[in-house]
Amino acid sequence: MNKRLYTTREAAAYLNLAVTTLEIARLKGTLSARPLPFIKMGKSVRYDISDLDAFIEARRIKSTSETPRAAA
Repeated sequence: MNKRLYTTREAAAYLNLAVTTLEIARLKGTLSARPLPFIKMGKSVRYDISDLDAFIEARRIKSTSETPRAAA
């Protein structure tokens, strides 16, 4: 399997977030009801595109009175 993994900079661009937002979220385990998973390879951090897509989908709401649900 040849899976494309995103760097923090690429993942931030994909999510339209600041790089520092992802860095802080990694450190504190914040950003949503369930932390965004990442892959640690030595000193490198990577994000799986399927995790990024699941994060986006979990944030989908239909009205301002709704709150985003936690990813399953």
